[in-house]
Amino acid sequence: MSAEDHGPDMPRSRVVIMGAAGRDFHNFHLLYRGNPAYEVVAFTAAQIPNISGRAYPASLAGAGYPHGIPIVPESELPDLIRRENIDLVVLSYSDLPHIEVMHKASIALAAGASFLLPGPRETELISTKPVVSICAVRTGSGKSPLTRYVSRYLRSKGRRVAIIRHPMPYGDLAAQAVQRFATMEDLDRAHCTIEEREEYEPHLRDGAIVFAGVDYEPILRAAEKECDIVIWDGGNNDLPFYRPDLHFVVADPHRAGHELSYHPGEANFRKADVIVVSKIDSAKAENVRAVEESAVHANPRATLVEGGLTMSVPRPGELRGRRAIVVEDGPTLTHGGMPYGAATLVAEANGAIIVDAQKSATGSLAQVYANYPHLRRILPAMGYGESQVRELEQTIARSDAEIVLDGSPVDLKRLVHVPQPIINVAYEYDDRDHKVAAKLDEFLARHPA
Repeated sequence: MSAEDHGPDMPRSRVVIMGAAGRDFHNFHLLYRGNPAYEVVAFTAAQIPNISGRAYPASLAGAGYPHGIPIVPESELPDLIRRENIDLVVLSYSDLPHIEVMHKASIALAAGASFLLPGPRETELISTKPVVSICAVRTGSGKSPLTRYVSRYLRSKGRRVAIIRHPMPYGDLAAQAVQRFATMEDLDRAHCTIEEREEYEPHLRDGAIVFAGVDYEPILRAAEKECDIVIWDGGNNDLPFYRPDLHFVVADPHRAGHELSYHPGEANFRKADVIVVSKIDSAKAENVRAVEESAVHANPRATLVEGGLTMSVPRPGELRGRRAIVVEDGPTLTHGGMPYGAATLVAEANGAIIVDAQKSATGSLAQVYANYPHLRRILPAMGYGESQVRELEQTIARSDAEIVLDGSPVDLKRLVHVPQPIINVAYEYDDRDHKVAAKLDEFLARHPA
């Protein structure tokens, strides 16, 4: 029901938004903030630690929410629906198996509420500048290296770009409403978590400006003042917040079949203008073929591209025979479900001995292994708060490793102090057949400076 259709005496529909501190707030802003037909009673929190038990601030929630909106654990959803007479549950987070989406829908329906998946037409903002979006079918597909490649390519053609990153507001939501990062010091001043730094630092090292935060319309308008082209750098496998003029979607042949079995990754896969099958230099040939066959069947209009992922360390010969604790991008390993990443592949290729990080895990990191038993030896770069960063530091220091092989995109040396030397693994997108460059040239021709 639209605001125009809602009379002053009509009851408001009572809504719960299921989220993970990102898409949930965006959907609230576009669909429910200031809409007299609806009252959002609560957000529920999942996937990300330490985001429940707080409130979405009144300053962002707007009229009708003088005390803000509570954020409660998702486990409370059935009781919340019954206790608060909830009419509608809105799923607003990403990287869920299709069967889990329907389990959540069934929980809502059994408690008496309707269940909604908002679509792009209602939740994409329109930019005054051309938009290139880079999204994926799963967390950890290789989206970030492609985004950096696209950013460099467009800037090499003389275009000013602003990178707008999918939200990760894990701190003071009001203070994080609109954020602009141009230097590492900006990240320090904003008290960014490791998870935020993993996404922002590589762009800043490239000389690009990054915008992020909570409220994505003012974020967009701020970015438009500084650029010719907006690059949407998507999170997990979520759909873009801005209507793209060119939509890249990255598929991962290390997880062949996932492109058609996860939400909303499959929607991205079917919606893409360009499907990039990444990591073909490390994936099995039959898995690459399987993903490409899925693309031809599900989205035959998309341009299909094969891309590599080049991985390197400064002195690979020094890894042979040395005990290494392997650190990988946190979200890729946790809700992305990957048991390894770039640093693992580099360690194995160069003869390093991977030590079992689980044996030295302390505090909340020990619980991470209990929650994600597929991880085994590898250490996710978890750091959702200062205490967890210190636990990461202790876990590394307590291990019997001689070296730390860091496959996270963040510069771990700036954040943890350990006795072992930290060796960074670099990985970059390889546009093997120059097909991504060709699509960007077509885009630039359609949108001249």
